[in-house]
Amino acid sequence: MTTFASDPRARTTFRSRLRDRAWQVAAAATHPRDPADYLDMFRPLRAGADLRARVVEVRPENSNAVTVVLRPGNAWRGHRPGQYVRIGLEVDGVRLWRSYSLTSAPGDGLITITAKAVPDGVVSAHLAQELRPGQLVHLDQAVGDFVLPDPAPAKILFVTGGSGITPVMGMLRAGLGRFEDAVLVHSEANADAVLFGDELRDYAAAGHLRLVEQHTDTQGRLDVAALADVVPDLAERETWACGPAGLLDALEEQWSGVLHTERFRTPLVEPGEGGSVTFSATGTTVELDGATPILDAGEQNGVLMPSGCRMGICFSCVLPLRSGAVRDLRTGEVTTAAPGDGVLVQTCISAAAGACDIDC
Repeated sequence: MTTFASDPRARTTFRSRLRDRAWQVAAAATHPRDPADYLDMFRPLRAGADLRARVVEVRPENSNAVTVVLRPGNAWRGHRPGQYVRIGLEVDGVRLWRSYSLTSAPGDGLITITAKAVPDGVVSAHLAQELRPGQLVHLDQAVGDFVLPDPAPAKILFVTGGSGITPVMGMLRAGLGRFEDAVLVHSEANADAVLFGDELRDYAAAGHLRLVEQHTDTQGRLDVAALADVVPDLAERETWACGPAGLLDALEEQWSGVLHTERFRTPLVEPGEGGSVTFSATGTTVELDGATPILDAGEQNGVLMPSGCRMGICFSCVLPLRSGAVRDLRTGEVTTAAPGDGVLVQTCISAAAGACDIDC
């Protein structure tokens, strides 16, 4: 005879019903808030909560960049070196999201991002000046395909410029012991401005990679056509490149081997015509030129909008265009909508092409 005590399925069902009932009682007691809101106050990094991370450390890398060490919540699924993550910060009552490459190797429960100061950059300034250990930030799961295969190629070339070193730094920290033959060609204004400069030079001194620094203040810009002079076996190397648009454009035009690139901003080839944009969430209407992405305009005017890569890749910024016209800054294509059409647009790569109304 099967009894409750001897029936695992019955015990599981009972426990499930008991949890559901307890949650219903808690929900009634905390109405109109959700019980999870109170759990978040005491265990914000618990599994099941909105993914967040606690700031462990904020340390300077050089005069205009900081590294932020974060401990993600239990829902964090990990990352592959070279991927990036969205970080959400509350700045003056508005949650702003930015994407940053992960500069840490996976595995120890902590992750790092490194942010370079951007002129008029609200989020980068907040990271450098306001963020303190113990604070919480919002976090998305890691994404991106700018990663190395496993196993890594026998011969690797990294070509980076400025903050383009950040995703490659994650690869280097994770894979130095696995690389048979790695070369890094890095372009920066001068030696002091090189992010992770001392660490990179230590890697080179220890024989983990060959480092070629191009200091543009004294040596001029990196000449892609002359790369074969410093890397004679260029054609034998699979290449990963990240940096300013001009550098990546030149590489893509002249490269004949296997090339993987990562862009922090999509190239804009066609300005919009400009016009007024109305954000339905606040009723705010602003006049825009033809080159300002609608996402940037919204954030500058205190409108909380979803965002992600800011390059038109991840589609996190998609919102309904209630009416009007916008122009894709990459292709010049114009999208129009009338009320009820249900047209969706990517606000990070769309500019006003006349009056338009964004449902946010």
